[in-house]
Amino acid sequence: MVSVEEHYDNLLAPYYSWISGGSDLKIEENRAFFRNHGIRPQLTGIAVDLGAGSGFQSIPLAESGFNVIAMDTSRLLLAELGEKVGDLPIITVRDDMLNFVRHSPAEIEIIVCMGDTLTHLQRLQEVQQLVENTYPALTQDGNLILSFRDLTDELSGLDRFIPLRNDSNRIFTCFLEYETQHVRVHDIVYEKTKDEWKMKKSAFRKLRISPQWLNEILLMLGYKVAAFDIQMGMVTIIARKSS
Repeated sequence: MVSVEEHYDNLLAPYYSWISGGSDLKIEENRAFFRNHGIRPQLTGIAVDLGAGSGFQSIPLAESGFNVIAMDTSRLLLAELGEKVGDLPIITVRDDMLNFVRHSPAEIEIIVCMGDTLTHLQRLQEVQQLVENTYPALTQDGNLILSFRDLTDELSGLDRFIPLRNDSNRIFTCFLEYETQHVRVHDIVYEKTKDEWKMKKSAFRKLRISPQWLNEILLMLGYKVAAFDIQMGMVTIIARKSS
């Protein structure tokens, strides 16, 4: 079983934007999300995007006026983001998101960790550590936005085979194996080259995070949970650091 970074480098990164529906679609979805929740610079104007990938969150945040620090461990995805930055105020940093404090200024207005990045951490203690570190890093009235897939409900049998996307030249699917604290995600891509199909495969672990447990951690730290939503298995939490 390879690490998350190795899985992305060896297989997933070149296909990530494509299997997500395309960068333009995801960027537009997040423009609407931030707009609908009133997310715009009002305090320090500093945003940190943990697990930024190719920029699905970073670009809309920068377009709205934030100065963005975009962190990820994938060299390929950060390079893809770099090609789109143009004049937008985005700085890319290649590092583990647990180290975000090393790369961040003292007064952060918003921290986002979206798109299932949180499940890439390998222990619940690391999730708690990350969330605990966000609280002192945020300025007063700053926001923490988290989204991740709820993997606590176990699929069985053939339901564990999940087709993600396909076109005339590529088929991407995954297979899930459930462990006590993790899900083994087996990603399989078939790609047509000339007149033959070639298969690539890799597997890594995702962490099973209880939405209720995480909500309790946020409240314990002193966050006010302004939004808690679960739609089609995706959890979205907006938490505010308030007195």
